[in-house]
Parts: sequence; C-alpha cells; structure tokens
Amino acid sequence: MGLIQGRVLLLTTCAAGIGGTFQFGYNLSIINAPTLHIQEFTNETWRARTGRPLPDHLILLVWSLIVSLYPLGGLFGALLAGPLAIVLGRKKSLLVNNVFVLAAAILFGFSHKAGSFEMIMLGRLLMGVNAGVSMNIQPMYLGESAPKELRGAVAMTSAIFTALGIVMGQVVGLRELLGSPQDWPLLLSSCLVPGLLQLVSLPFLPESPRFLLIDRGDTEACLTALRRLRGGPDVAAELEELEKEQAACEGQRPRHPCELFRARALRRQVVSLVVLGSAMELCGNDTVYAYASSVFQEAGIPQEKVQYAILGTGCCELLTAFVSCMVIERVGRRVLLTGGYCLMTFWGSLLTVALCLQSALPWMSYLAVSCIFAFILSFGIGPAGVTGILATELFDQMARPAAYVVCGVLMWTMLFLVGLAFPFITEGLSHLLYLPFLCVCVCAAIYAGFFLPETKGKTFLEISEELRRLNFPKQHREPTWRGLEAIGSTAL
Repeated sequence: MGLIQGRVLLLTTCAAGIGGTFQFGYNLSIINAPTLHIQEFTNETWRARTGRPLPDHLILLVWSLIVSLYPLGGLFGALLAGPLAIVLGRKKSLLVNNVFVLAAAILFGFSHKAGSFEMIMLGRLLMGVNAGVSMNIQPMYLGESAPKELRGAVAMTSAIFTALGIVMGQVVGLRELLGSPQDWPLLLSSCLVPGLLQLVSLPFLPESPRFLLIDRGDTEACLTALRRLRGGPDVAAELEELEKEQAACEGQRPRHPCELFRARALRRQVVSLVVLGSAMELCGNDTVYAYASSVFQEAGIPQEKVQYAILGTGCCELLTAFVSCMVIERVGRRVLLTGGYCLMTFWGSLLTVALCLQSALPWMSYLAVSCIFAFILSFGIGPAGVTGILATELFDQMARPAAYVVCGVLMWTMLFLVGLAFPFITEGLSHLLYLPFLCVCVCAAIYAGFFLPETKGKTFLEISEELRRLNFPKQHREPTWRGLEAIGSTAL
C-alpha cells in the first residue's frame, strides 16, 4: 500500500467514523452521567407548570421514555438507511444524516431555558435516528471502499469508533468536566462537535467505487475514486473485478428487505445475519455494563469512585477493538467470532458462580469484578466488530442495503427488548441473571464455528460463488463414478 493510499483511506475511515458509529457510542454513554440532574429538572418543570411536584413513579416513567426513545429512533433510522443508501449514495447519506444531529443539539441546548423536558425526549429520538442510519451506512461505505486485503480491518473500525465514543462519553460526563448539575444541557448538545467534524471533512473524500459503477453506471467517477483510494493509476485489475461484479448484477434492481427472506439464493446469508446479529445484542454485554456499578460497590469501591471503574470497562472494549482490527485479516472472521463467544461463555459462567458465592466468600467480589472486565474484553475481540462486517461481505451490491436494514432493525429491536426485560430478569433470577445470555453465547459459538463461511482475503465474487454452492449444494455436487462403461463401437 502506498503512502497516499494509506492517507486517503485513513482519512475516509476517520471522517466516516467520527460522525458515524462514534456518535452511537457517545450518545449511548453520555446519558448516564446526568440521570439525577435531568430527573430533578423534570420535577422542577412540572412544579413550575402545575404548582405541585411530579410523583416519583411518573418521574421514572419520563426518564424511561428519554432513555428508550433512543433505540426507538434507531429503529426508524435503520429503516431509513437502505433507501437513503440507494438514492443518495453512501457518502451523501452520512452527510445528510447530520441534519438530525443539528436539530437534536439545538433541542438539548435550549431545553433548560425553555423549561421543557419534552425537548430532551425529541432530541433523543432524533439522535437515535442518526445512529440508526450511520450504524448501517458507515460499514457499508467503508467495506465497499477498501481493497479486499484490508476490507475486514477497515470495516472493523466501526467497532473501534463505537468503543471510542463510549469512552469519550464517559470521560466528558465526569463530574470534573460536564457532569456537574448546571452543565448537563451542554453535555447533551456536545454531540454537535463530531457532526461538524464530519461535515467539514467527508465532502472532500471519495464515494464508494462500487456504488458509482454498479448502482450509477459511472465508470469515470469510479476510476477516479479508485485511483484516489489506492494511491496510483494502476487500478486495472480491481476495475476489472468491479466490472465482473457489475455484469453479475446487470438487469437486477435493489432488493426489498422482505425479498431477502423469500430468496433461496440468500438463505445461508440471511440465517447467518439473523442468528449472529441477534446474538450480539442478546449475549449480555450491555447488561454487564448495566450491572457493573452494583458489582463494583459490592467489591468495596466507593460510590464517588465507581465512575472511574466504569470508565475502565469502556477502555477495555476500545483496546480489544484495536487488537481485533489488527489481527482480523490474519486469523479470519470465524475464529474471532467463535473464540469471542467461547470466552464470553467461560467468563460469564465464572461471574455467575462469583455472584452466587460472594455473600459467603468475600473475596468472590473481586473475582466478579475481574470477570466483568474479562467478559467485556472477550466481546470486544470478536462479536463487537465482526458482526457488523457480515452484511457487507455476505450480500451482493443489490441486496446489501436491504441486508443492513434487516440487521439494523434486529439490533435496535433487541436492544429495546433487553433494556425492557433486564429489570424483570434481575428480579426473577437474582444472581443467576446471566444464564439466559450464556445460552445465547453457546449457540452463537456453535453456529459461527460450524456454519459461517470464512470470507478472509476473498473478493466479493468469490464469496458469492461459495455461498451459491452452499445454498444450492445439489447443483454443485461432483459427478459420481458409475464404473466402466462399454463403448458401443468396440463392444464384443
């Protein structure tokens, strides 16, 4: 890879990520710091309107709506991402997506002065839409722009930016920075900064070459984009591969999400996407984050220091996302996924044992803390990043936007359901609350190990041909030997 190619590809990756999955992770974590401040603001606003305080259960209801409107907006954004990617293209969709960020930042910034908690709710919904669009289009854009030998590593940066956003949200939300009672409107509206960074950088970088050639039929624009991304004029071999892919898609139209479930030629791809996409949200990583505070306090960490321990969990996921990005093209997707889920099963089982015995054996609390960090490390090294690549690599150009719609709808629906059910699971199962999630990890490890095709180092055409053999095994079966046949002209 030349120096110019590395620079343009790196800038494209950073520009797409800072306003893409970074925003998702950032807005997922910054809402935790001002929880009590926003609840107090809600009560004061209601008292100013009606002359009486809002009952505690209604304050909790309003707060639950503020939190849950984010995944609901993500669901709307996921449905919007496919049509946007087809009509506007990958790069323009990411740029237009910042309209939601701008509107949300204005709502957050003026909500306190306006005395309106409804503005916070609407802002969270809009940020959810932004996250739903970017979570789908960013890996699609980067996966289509990268060369095959770097495709996995470049697409894995989506997980790196998500983890980086979570860590930055935890840092900015510290009491010493914007976590104070008077600064929460500024904390919520700080999402504008990544959006502005994307708006001033991404317009100067190339569009996806595959989109330009296969969807738009613009060979000249595709050639220009390839030369900028590859750092030289010698792109004939890659252009030839793209033209073959274009010929394979000729006469087809972009698929609707519902068509993916009816097409036999996409059966293995859809099953893999549904199984592993659902597993990523049902594996228990989000619940580990939610339960971490109580485990840290049980281990004797003071209440005011818990925020720093939680910051450490975010740093763990960021570290493993970097490691996974470095090794994915060497060990492959299947090894990372299978290994990640197996390690999560082991550490989750050990965590369950530690939680059950911590009342009898005090040192078990320290083991539980260690298991939380190990569980998050295991999630970051495989499922966190590799799952997002599947829709890019397993589906062709005509089915890829629809596949991301399905993946996004699954992700946001599961995220919403887990958040809704987790309090009841905690109350019903107590220290055994991770058992359902461990079952999911075991099933995901088995599927990834035995049924997921490896895509490391293969072109999109080679992947399509392998999947065709898997979906139509009878058509590609080797002819069986039936024994010697007599030739009519020489038979005695």
